[in-house]
Amino acid sequence: FQLYGYCYQDSNDIPDTLTTITELGSPLEMIQLLQTSWEDRFRICLSLVRLLHYLAHSPLGSVTLLDFRPRQFVIVDGELKVTDLDDASIEESSCTSNSDCFMEFPARNFTLPCSVEGRCQSMNEKRNLYNAYRFFFTYLLPHSAPSSLRPLLDKIVNATGNHNKHDNANYFLSFCDCHIWDLSPSPSVTSEFTQKFMKSVNTKYRRVPEAFIPDENYRCWPSYHHKGCLLSVFDVNEAIEICDSYSQCKAFVLTNQTTWTGRQLVFFKMASTHIVPDPEKITYVKVTD
Repeated sequence: FQLYGYCYQDSNDIPDTLTTITELGSPLEMIQLLQTSWEDRFRICLSLVRLLHYLAHSPLGSVTLLDFRPRQFVIVDGELKVTDLDDASIEESSCTSNSDCFMEFPARNFTLPCSVEGRCQSMNEKRNLYNAYRFFFTYLLPHSAPSSLRPLLDKIVNATGNHNKHDNANYFLSFCDCHIWDLSPSPSVTSEFTQKFMKSVNTKYRRVPEAFIPDENYRCWPSYHHKGCLLSVFDVNEAIEICDSYSQCKAFVLTNQTTWTGRQLVFFKMASTHIVPDPEKITYVKVTD
């Protein structure tokens, strides 16, 4: 959380008063987050992974958030930031045996190794990771995720929930930063797709360049548009897959707009009776038998 300034005041009424001035963030409402697009939820989880990495390697040492709940965070420009550090701790639990390194959670428990120095190994880091799993990852990552990414996301969710031996904040940060590019197509992938799938596109959908369908909207979830079905896609093949999955979808329109990951925004339509010229869009109309 960005600190813009602070003021220390010692008065007779309230001694040892410290006032901080921080950036303005929006309260985190989990129900609202579940209604947003998957990419926005992934961005929040990615910012959380980066926060976990920083807490594990802060200048003060490994920091754990003892009160790790959604109300302790805010959203600033689409990213998650911690706003309450009252319950932060840098103390790693002391131990004489592994049994002293017992972590208890409502759903499951873990026992960590006791180091030769008499400290529970990575307890602060592991506690943060598991709390991130049970409060954030398990809700925000899997639902309505792109089918091509679900195996990778399942790996993240399962690993943070199972506390595998080598899983730590370093691993998850490098894993997420590596696979974030799987969300958007590269030129080579696009070229390969064009050669491989254009024939099937022509048989299932009629391509109408520089055209748009202004009406014929239907609602879907999650959508970037509250009155229509506006989703992000990796490529035309994914748009076809989505349109085929909705019985009311009879056409879709590729826009020139992209999300923060580079995925293209596409309008899905329930008919194509009224098509108007638009040089910045391409319409695909389902071919009827």
